[in-house]
Amino acid sequence: MDIVLLLFIFVLAAFLGFELIQKVPSQLHTPLMSGSNAISGITIVGALIAAGNVEGGLGQWLGFAALVLATINVVGGYLVTDRMLGMFKKKGK
Repeated sequence: MDIVLLLFIFVLAAFLGFELIQKVPSQLHTPLMSGSNAISGITIVGALIAAGNVEGGLGQWLGFAALVLATINVVGGYLVTDRMLGMFKKKGK
């Protein structure tokens, strides 16, 4: 029963996330993304906890994969934000 509830929450979160992102205008997407990068850092902490608290190889590998993907998400978000802010700098500086 627990797996059905977790699967339901995952599908609901994916659907709501897709719908919300689709409704955001392109001018607001990058500034909102930069603000959410700090929140995404919590995902890294959760992935570290998940990788460290499980016994068995599969759980540790899944936690490690979550850690890698969360790190890529945060770093990529900061790189995109930096690039977006660079577009507003004056050419001579």
